[in-house]
Amino acid sequence: MERTDVIVDYQGEQFIIELKIWHGNAYQERGEQQLIEYLNHYHLKKGYLLSYCFNKTKQIGIRRIVLGDKVLIEAVV
Repeated sequence: MERTDVIVDYQGEQFIIELKIWHGNAYQERGEQQLIEYLNHYHLKKGYLLSYCFNKTKQIGIRRIVLGDKVLIEAVV
């Protein structure tokens, strides 16, 4: 298993958080797939992706991504 960026254990729940610097859509998709693999490993359905973006044209904010049976919450800052 590769390294997971952040795993938060809080009141009996685990939260998986993947940190990425935004380098384009292909890199973004690889980050999403990596997070899904971590979710599968930990038997979770929801994960979080924190994307740091220095591209002035990329819209910042929070969005919900559904991929199969997984839900990814992405925050772009």
